[in-house]
Amino acid sequence: MLHPAKKRGTFTKRAAVLLSIATATVAAAVTSPAGATPTAAAPAGTAPAAALRWTGCATPRYPTLQCASLKVPLDHDHPAGRQISLALTRVPHTAATSQGPLLVNPGGPGGSGRSLAGFIASALPKDVAAQYDVIGFDPRGVGKSEPTLDCGPGHFTPVRPDSVPLDAQTEQANLDRVKSFAESCQTKHADVLPYIGTVSAARDLEVLRGALGAAKLSYYGYSYGTYLGAVYAKLHPDRLHRLVLDSVVDPAGVWYEDNLAQDQAFNARHRAFLAWVAQYDEKYRLGTDPAAVEERWYAMRDALRAAPAGGKVGPAELEDTYMPGGYYNGYWPVLAEAFSAYAVTEDPKPLVAAYERFGAVEPSAGNSYSVYTAVQCRDSAWPKDWNQWRADMWRTHAKAPFMTWNNAWYNAPCAFWRTEPLAAPDVTNADLPPALLLQATDDAATPFEGALSMKGKLKGAALVVEEGGGNHGVSLSGNKCLDEKVAGYLRTGQASDATCAAQPAPKPTTSTRAVPPSAGGTALHGLLGFRG
Repeated sequence: MLHPAKKRGTFTKRAAVLLSIATATVAAAVTSPAGATPTAAAPAGTAPAAALRWTGCATPRYPTLQCASLKVPLDHDHPAGRQISLALTRVPHTAATSQGPLLVNPGGPGGSGRSLAGFIASALPKDVAAQYDVIGFDPRGVGKSEPTLDCGPGHFTPVRPDSVPLDAQTEQANLDRVKSFAESCQTKHADVLPYIGTVSAARDLEVLRGALGAAKLSYYGYSYGTYLGAVYAKLHPDRLHRLVLDSVVDPAGVWYEDNLAQDQAFNARHRAFLAWVAQYDEKYRLGTDPAAVEERWYAMRDALRAAPAGGKVGPAELEDTYMPGGYYNGYWPVLAEAFSAYAVTEDPKPLVAAYERFGAVEPSAGNSYSVYTAVQCRDSAWPKDWNQWRADMWRTHAKAPFMTWNNAWYNAPCAFWRTEPLAAPDVTNADLPPALLLQATDDAATPFEGALSMKGKLKGAALVVEEGGGNHGVSLSGNKCLDEKVAGYLRTGQASDATCAAQPAPKPTTSTRAVPPSAGGTALHGLLGFRG
């Protein structure tokens, strides 16, 4: 999803309450012969979808991968008007009977989903993957879909102003940046911005379902993808076969409140990282007291304000570098090495290398951030009075200094967005088959309360809790207990509330070399990305 969150209380008690809820059971849908999924008529007000033409686009890792392009209306209320295209990937089913298409989404908003299809198809048990056509897609405006958004190339070029506006000059420099980005977006993409949002993206999925010739579809979404799935479910509950939501957005806080909530949760997760560093003082030599280690981290931040490391890493870039550790603790050893090298041996090179790996924005990220902003600013109303932002951020910063202001500037273009916002839909739903929700108790990007909120809105939903887990995106990332719950649900349609233990925390590595893509959840988290 977006980024930073709020501190939770005692999750053991909350998980126990969840487990006392009656078991939610999903009836298995009737499968259809391979290649013979029933075709449904196009809904009223939409143009009939043309059949898709799939061509081979195999990779060494995914030898059966196929690609296609789908035309959808820019404005779904005028389906005969301008058309745009969505880029798709597919791993076809191989079983004699099929449970239909399984659409997968990595979150964002702004995340490309084309690579996720191959990953999901290979990560699921073979017998489960064989029953589905696993479909990846780039949502409108994203990646290989056309047109693509890119509002402000160079928006994240280092060294940016300090994210914490300790004086009026720094605040104005940051305001100038975000105003410029918002204005550039309006100038370059005014014709499409009114149609970049979650509701439009969800309506695209219904066109895709028709183009696939499927009476129903299944959906597997991470992070922001959970909200997109819930909105589709609200629009078309009778078209859903299975619904898997991992690391769940709080639909009640879209989007300003959700972002304020994240700030405190990311601060708590950053402190968990610093406490982990303190456990390994023999390795990192930063002290055994977590509070003292935290003090040294902020001393590093202060030093970088005066002299950015390598001419690239100032305070804002430092936050960008360490924020991914809030998403996935597999990055902690690399981040700890960089911290130690800078603070103990006065060697900035590992810190610069960590920034280039985790914090530096690649050219393609200009597209994902542009879509992120366009969706967030369009989905719901944001305060237009900067004084409210300032008051809210300083109040939150006092409790959660790690990411509050960084997160504020990431979202601040919405304070100056000219496209009128929509009202976020109420995703409360009693008409769809029960969904499967998965959530870590200490997730920073989508706090635990969000899963409880979503569960309360989706009648009959089952929630599987990763007790003590802090990663964002927990299924198909190495937790056998969670993965078995997902496989069972996709296989039979049956699920119930449950608790799984978290995976062990990482151990220090012997160098700052990259973690192999096959290690634990690293492959998944590379696809999910950061801030989304």
